[in-house]
Amino acid sequence: MRTKAEFWIWVSLVPFVFAQSSSPTSSTADPATTTSDVSTVASSSAATQSATVPADPGSTFVPFPVPSDAPLPIYPATDPLRPPEVGSRSVPNFGPAWTAAWQKAKEKIADFTLEEKVSVATGTLWQRGRCVGNIAPVEPVDGRGWKGLCLQDGPLGVRPGDYITGFPTGINAAATFNRRLIRLRGLAMGREFVGKGVNIALSPMMNMGRVAGAGRNWEGFGGDPFLTGEAAYETILGLQGGGIIACAKHLVANEQEHKRTTSTSDVDDRTMHEIYAHPFLRSVMAGVGSMMCSYNQVNGTYACDNDKVMNDIVKREYGFQGFIMTDWFADHNTVSVSHGLDMSMPGDMRGSTPGVPFGANLVAAVQNGEVPEGRVDDMATRIIASWYLLHQDDASYPPVSFSSYAPDDDATNLRVDVQDDHYKLVREIGAASAVLLKNVNDALPLGKKNRNIAVIGTGAGGGRAGPNQFNNKAGSDGVITMGWGSGAANLTYVSTPLDAVQREARKFRTSVDYYLDDWNLAGASVIARKRSAALVFVTADSGEGTNGDRLNLTTWFNGEALIAAVAANNNNTIVVVNSVGPLIVEDWIDHPNVTAVLWAGVPGQEVGNSIADVLYGAYNPSGRLPYTIAKKPEDYGAQLALGGGDTDILSIPYDDRLEIDYRHFDANNIAPRFEFGFGLSYTKFSYGSLRLNKINNAVSAGERPLVDAWEKGEATPVAVGSSRAAWLHVPAYRATFSVRNTGSVAGSEIPQLYLHFPTSAGEPPSVLRGFTNVELRPGEQKTATITLSRYDLSVWDTERQGWRKPEGEFGVTVGASSRDGRLKGTVPL
Repeated sequence: MRTKAEFWIWVSLVPFVFAQSSSPTSSTADPATTTSDVSTVASSSAATQSATVPADPGSTFVPFPVPSDAPLPIYPATDPLRPPEVGSRSVPNFGPAWTAAWQKAKEKIADFTLEEKVSVATGTLWQRGRCVGNIAPVEPVDGRGWKGLCLQDGPLGVRPGDYITGFPTGINAAATFNRRLIRLRGLAMGREFVGKGVNIALSPMMNMGRVAGAGRNWEGFGGDPFLTGEAAYETILGLQGGGIIACAKHLVANEQEHKRTTSTSDVDDRTMHEIYAHPFLRSVMAGVGSMMCSYNQVNGTYACDNDKVMNDIVKREYGFQGFIMTDWFADHNTVSVSHGLDMSMPGDMRGSTPGVPFGANLVAAVQNGEVPEGRVDDMATRIIASWYLLHQDDASYPPVSFSSYAPDDDATNLRVDVQDDHYKLVREIGAASAVLLKNVNDALPLGKKNRNIAVIGTGAGGGRAGPNQFNNKAGSDGVITMGWGSGAANLTYVSTPLDAVQREARKFRTSVDYYLDDWNLAGASVIARKRSAALVFVTADSGEGTNGDRLNLTTWFNGEALIAAVAANNNNTIVVVNSVGPLIVEDWIDHPNVTAVLWAGVPGQEVGNSIADVLYGAYNPSGRLPYTIAKKPEDYGAQLALGGGDTDILSIPYDDRLEIDYRHFDANNIAPRFEFGFGLSYTKFSYGSLRLNKINNAVSAGERPLVDAWEKGEATPVAVGSSRAAWLHVPAYRATFSVRNTGSVAGSEIPQLYLHFPTSAGEPPSVLRGFTNVELRPGEQKTATITLSRYDLSVWDTERQGWRKPEGEFGVTVGASSRDGRLKGTVPL
């Protein structure tokens, strides 16, 4: 039996050890963590945590120290409401803003009682408030107290809510490979959340597209950690630039829906750092105010009770100064506060373990000595500091104007219209994210040459009962704007492909016939005959929850048969794919009568207009695949983990390690149907004149030894904020090259930079480390620049628990996709 004081020390110091490989090989040559790493991970974690645990844990608590954030020209002090411009080479330094916010928060809670401080960290219980999640005010709100918080879904708009915008999904934002559009999407969403009186937007979602059929992939940013990290970074800068507290979710390794609450994602230490935790590091660098821990276990311990993840990686290694909340009902016990959890949402537990893990139980834990009151102070300070960081203490900040659980109550729903002109941005992103996969003999764009066309498939229409027919979008009988679940949003309207195509067709006096039935193949065949083009719209949906994952990678509603029937009767069949993720297209992609394929994804409320803009050439397609489309399901390196009884903990081994998505195809010489980063245009581009050089940025005197050590191949030291240190992330190397539009129409090219690590690194053959977009008129040439940081050239050293530059030569390929390299070079170390 442990004493109360011993119990606190025990829960604070017991290290969490990542799943290990049984191979005894050196970590410098193997992407997996080795057996010898176990004691190293354990000792470093314990040493780090012991610095934060006092000698008398029953009475005091020592929080993580604030990371050093000395301003430099390349690392300027930054306020979240005024982030750096898109494409800026500087790394924003939110340290001074956080310091000021923490000071205000400490002063605010100084007069709070223990019960009031605990209330700051405890939701008001399920459906006990106007928002999805609610933190009660501390009275008097205009005096010593505080206004409380409104937390609201979701990743693509205010949910639930009226008079809001249904933005493009995360996967479509990523498909643009366009930082400007991703940032603007975040900014517009942030302004809508603020306009409704929300304090915290439960966005963005940044779990990796590890499993092609995973139900919530459409909420995230695809199958590459660099792309996901950059999209998360820009989204958060945008959201918080609009005044809302962003929430990076779901921490961490939550890559499927099946048994998400009763499964363990078993991930080795190196893979965790380089793949799955990376987007959360970029979120911290964007100044994110909050994170949400996930339902699943990580290596046998629930994520919301996981000391290694929350305390050691996020708060120590990343120097995160905001707070970590649970996913809804994802908390398991009161002592999780000792492992880094700061907020319980919605405040109570459900299922077989009802109760309130925080609230009165946390008060009692403090009073009986199990938890130091200083830790509660730390929780409340982190939460209120995030509120101050975004200047939500301003008297002009809007109050909550809706009721999530009583939408018909006119007393609590003020019907505030926050849409502004955001539909224009939605339409542009929808077009910019459409990926042209096939275009034989310039079948697209459509125009005067197409005198009569047929539009076929339920995916071209709006369904029987409008855009909100199915609760949380959990179903479809028409065009798909988003997947289903808490990441969806109600739509004020939807632009259907049929309406948009008819509008554009009339500009050319084109005859349009349509047939919105996926099952009557004879009827579809009749409509397709004798038309100059037949447009077939097919869909595939997925979402959150038990049945959210896709068990196959085929279309919904007989789509493959519909394509075959139409192609058998029309030699200019154009397929438009409206899908949440990859499909196996082998049954029809090489059909000689399928002349064009446009991959529209799930682009939000302007789906029809966006598709029509590309089909008719008003927008030259520039979208790129944010995932690989395989030739068969088993070609993917990770499959959906099934099985397990209701109460069994399902083991999900992440034995694909660093070889996620295209990395697996490259490492195993598997030919994809369409590779990551692929996308055609209505014009052509050429590349030339690649130059790589070292950038000599100024570093502080304190950082110079760290830079010198890194260049010698030494790992970064174990310290607070070590993984987000400015010297590690500022541009250190520059690649410049030319891009020319050699075609006859204006267009945007998406150059991508892939790094080839030395063999000693144990990395996949190619890893994405940069991208940009270049807009060019016909015949125009521009010089493009992509920079690399020291972090970009580093691997996670599992023995030394730091980032290290491997020994050897670093190759670089610049090109149009992961398999379309145009220029090659070497990093000048």
